Amino acid sequence: MNRTLALSQSLQSVRASKKVIAGLMISMSLLSTTLPTETRAETAPASPGARLADELSQAFEQVAETITPSVVTISTETKPKKGGPKGAEQLKDFLGEDFFDKMVPSPQRGLGTGVIVDDQGHILTNNHVIGDADEVTVRLSTEKSVKAKVVGVDPRTDLAVIKIKVKEGLPKPAKLGDSDKLKIGEWVIAAGASFGLDNTITAGIVSAKGRAISGGAQYEDFIQTDAAINPGNSGGPLVNLRGEVIGINTAIVSKSGGYMGIGFAIPINMGRQVMESLITKGKVTRGWLGVGIQNLSEDLAQSFNYESTEGALVGHVDPRGPAKKAGLKQGDIIVQAGKEHIKNVNQLRNYIASLKPGVSLDVTVVRGGEKKSVSVAIGELPVQAEEGPEVASEGENEQLGMSVEPLNEGSAKRSRTTRTAGLVVTEVSPQGLAAKAEIRPGDIIVSINGKEITTIAEFKDSLAKGDIKKGIRVVVESQGMERFAFLRQQGADEETEE
Repeated sequence: MNRTLALSQSLQSVRASKKVIAGLMISMSLLSTTLPTETRAETAPASPGARLADELSQAFEQVAETITPSVVTISTETKPKKGGPKGAEQLKDFLGEDFFDKMVPSPQRGLGTGVIVDDQGHILTNNHVIGDADEVTVRLSTEKSVKAKVVGVDPRTDLAVIKIKVKEGLPKPAKLGDSDKLKIGEWVIAAGASFGLDNTITAGIVSAKGRAISGGAQYEDFIQTDAAINPGNSGGPLVNLRGEVIGINTAIVSKSGGYMGIGFAIPINMGRQVMESLITKGKVTRGWLGVGIQNLSEDLAQSFNYESTEGALVGHVDPRGPAKKAGLKQGDIIVQAGKEHIKNVNQLRNYIASLKPGVSLDVTVVRGGEKKSVSVAIGELPVQAEEGPEVASEGENEQLGMSVEPLNEGSAKRSRTTRTAGLVVTEVSPQGLAAKAEIRPGDIIVSINGKEITTIAEFKDSLAKGDIKKGIRVVVESQGMERFAFLRQQGADEETEE
């Protein structure tokens, strides 16, 4: 009995000891989880990944501290045009001044961003931020607001330069980098007044380079980035991790009007050239070759027995331009300009525009399957004429999806041509071959498969001799400039790509 009692007491003692030990272990565990961060850091060093993340975070912080003082918020106001409808004064007398004043349009206000580029107070921004504003106000990073003067604008690159005068306390200008050295995948930071929120900083990478999103007469060589760019960011800097401005934020692709992962910035090398020209001359001076150029489709390339689609096809040679004097001809394919290997129209256009008038440029072309080199004295790009009105349509041609008629004095004037004879396009079927080849009403048919066309009879004869299933090459003149078009009818037995 006593032994049993003693054993029972011993077991109870062991159980109690185990409970005490377990309690101590739990207490120690709880204590270790509540130790200060500093104590844990001493016993558990940060992982390499954490250190890299911390270093990148510090790089972003440094860039933000460097660029923020140079970034400004730009507010614009455009007053409504004076004047009103006929009889406005009588209407005012009838309705009363209070009612009439409510009907007067309010001033239009805009918001954007800019970046200070020198210690004279020049600010680089977008042309669409400034527009036709009557008043431009700049708010500095110090919260001080000052009126700005427009130095010059360049709609063809969407850039503008404004200037402010500050007696003291002008923030340090931003450092401009070299956008040619920028690499795809490189970290970049966008700064600006996103949705009106000053000094907003976002980060991303360079997604692509050399983008063209509008075409036409615009000079485009956009940097594409996924750094968040929103309304209000326009005109603000895109910056590398060294704190250098490598682009001017300009546009986004969006279905909502806000950030959707695709933004575009003008390379600072293009911006620097435009800026310096506007500051020193009040206008932008560009190089001029004097040719109308177009990209090569596979069909067009094959029609010239050219095995690539790289290069720029000469569709028009200005009779007064440098190219004409150098011996360039319609149908030449420009494959090299100076040290630049030409891949497309946008590249050649931007390169020629960057040259100073008067410089000599070696141009390599493919003509008749052979390479030929010519030297061209670059001219100065003249002011471009405005587009003319469309021509009324008459008739229909089912085979090509367009109708033509002999050129007369009125249609020649509307088409801005110096020709006195020829055929003018009067109507284009939206689904026809001509529309697919971007032939438009008002265009003039110059030649078909190399034969000059001046009459309806020649037009029909050339079409009869040609094979529309294999394709015909047409030279058309649009607003005084010639280009190539390739029309080919796809047979029912051919496969189409979706």
